[in-house]
Amino acid sequence: MPNKPKVSVCIATYNGEKYISEQLNSILNQLSAEDEIIISDDSSTDGTCEILKKFASSDKRIQLFLDQKFKDPIQNFQNALYKVSGEFIFLSDQDDVWMENKVTSVMQKLESFDLVIHDSIVTDEKLNQMHPSFFQYFGSKQGIFKNVLRSSYYGSCMAFRKSLLDNALPFPKTKEIGHDLWIGLVAELTGKVLFLKVPYLLYRRHSETFTMRGLGGKKRPIYKMALGRLIMFYEILKFLVKYKFGITEKQL
Repeated sequence: MPNKPKVSVCIATYNGEKYISEQLNSILNQLSAEDEIIISDDSSTDGTCEILKKFASSDKRIQLFLDQKFKDPIQNFQNALYKVSGEFIFLSDQDDVWMENKVTSVMQKLESFDLVIHDSIVTDEKLNQMHPSFFQYFGSKQGIFKNVLRSSYYGSCMAFRKSLLDNALPFPKTKEIGHDLWIGLVAELTGKVLFLKVPYLLYRRHSETFTMRGLGGKKRPIYKMALGRLIMFYEILKFLVKYKFGITEKQL
């Protein structure tokens, strides 16, 4: 019988002491002994690192990379992703809760797809339901133009093959494209994507959430949004040239 493919879970933390224990417990319960959790912490000033060290001391599947000074969640996630060794990669935020059978169910779909993004139940900070379907509430669906205008790719609900990550790294050197959106766009450009209309996550919204992204967050001025879209299209075109013609970053 062939060995089970190894799973790598990547978490980027910053001042997440309030919820990180609950999140880690919900993840660890679904992983095998051969799987791993890669955690990169970016300058936390609360008790996050102490909590992580306690978890890592009792569970060898957890690998910690502390004392990062990026001050940037995109670079923090990139740091974690560069260290994965699994064939299949799950992204995780620090404050949600994975529902039962998430890993098993998504892994089955990854046999046929390069990237799977599943639905989630939107909750308040105490995990009381606010919306039963993030997909339905937010209009999540596939499409390059659709997702450049309004991203459906939320890392907390995404899993993908290592071969996709090899194409997506390094991330564009701009804050206009989140790590999760970029991975989603690369998946659409190079492989097969599945929007799985089943919730496998309690998507917690609270006052310390990094961004509400359409769930009560502030909107930017129109001119800044337009400039951001132009930067995204430029990065997409640059990627396509490199991917299709094998041109390196230095040659562009």
